[in-house]
Amino acid sequence: MILNFKINKYRAGLISGAGILFYSSLMTGCDSQKDKGVSADFSIGDSGPSKSVLFAATVSEVMDETLTPGVVILIRKGDQEWAKAFGYRDSKNSEALTTEDHFRIGSNTKTWTGTALLQLVDEGRISLDDSVAKYINHVPNGENISIAQLLTMRSGLFNYSELEEFNRILDEQPDKVWSPQELLKMAFDNEPYFGPGKGFHYSNTNTVLAGLIIEKITGKKVNDVFKEQIFAKLGLKHSLIPDPKDVSMPEPHARGYLYGSNVSTLEGFALSPSDQAAARAKKLMPNDVTDANPSWGWTAGAGISTAKDLANYVKVLVGGGLLSDEMQAKRLASLKATDPSTPAGASYGLALAKFGPLIGHDGSLPGFQSFMGYDPENDVTVIVLANVQGGINGEEPANAIVKKITPILYGKK
Repeated sequence: MILNFKINKYRAGLISGAGILFYSSLMTGCDSQKDKGVSADFSIGDSGPSKSVLFAATVSEVMDETLTPGVVILIRKGDQEWAKAFGYRDSKNSEALTTEDHFRIGSNTKTWTGTALLQLVDEGRISLDDSVAKYINHVPNGENISIAQLLTMRSGLFNYSELEEFNRILDEQPDKVWSPQELLKMAFDNEPYFGPGKGFHYSNTNTVLAGLIIEKITGKKVNDVFKEQIFAKLGLKHSLIPDPKDVSMPEPHARGYLYGSNVSTLEGFALSPSDQAAARAKKLMPNDVTDANPSWGWTAGAGISTAKDLANYVKVLVGGGLLSDEMQAKRLASLKATDPSTPAGASYGLALAKFGPLIGHDGSLPGFQSFMGYDPENDVTVIVLANVQGGINGEEPANAIVKKITPILYGKK
């Protein structure tokens, strides 16, 4: 089974090279704590040996290929759980990572935003067919863009985070506090990719607009809406979207790393062969971007969470419990191929993605990369959190792990 991860880019893209710092020690693939929970055979398909050893070997392999300091993985099937932390919180290998560590979760945040907006639809306070112009002025094509098209990434609105100018500001002013209005201005100064409903283009602009619409309808800060409507209802005590001025993370937390800069990674994460060799020789180190202000992501990607919180959340996100049965069914039915020419590839719907049998989302922002997915047919949950956005080989570590463990999980390897 091959999964196609092509809708996950929180920013526009990837290549590393400039601005890399030298370092003295970076070990990957090291187990930092014992297995948590049952060490069970999670095989769904063909019979096979206990999977936990294969899972662990796969994580270690990807960490070595990508030079990722730390990874947390959690897999559930029914009432069985296997959760483990590998490696370290930091590139100096000074603190072992744990399964309780907090991570920035990037675009997984979009599912919180989508859920909160769909709850307002359930309450009759907004319609999926309403135009964006009904709530926000001066949006290009706003009269013809529906709320549904915002959430399904089919509005055509330009993605501000693809701009080199924007990424240069992130590099030069990492502590800058961004307002949603600043982000939208950068987007609206550029022509839309296509007319509303005429294509698919993953754009953070859509979800920032959705956040503003939530605040306008509720009269509350979106942080409070998420707390009341999602976190409190599910008992998620370790999930939050921080205040725009707050760059701190709850303890314990991983530190986040970026090989290169925001500008240098616009086209790809892969280092040059010589830089890869230097990294493996422990002469290059990634930039520590843990404390870079994530306000530029806001409701599109500034969230923080833990493996357990995400596991509890994604099962409800997909299986139901936060929306009416009718709205939940509509959300799942909205999943459509992002590329009509490859219908078996990734699908995207109302702030929800589907990769093979797993439904959920992934996330990528400087320092962190993550995946959360739930398979409702087999009652399987997969969470992977990594503290590097992109590996030296160009792969996003969490997604690479998911792609490699899926055949094992489903008994095909």
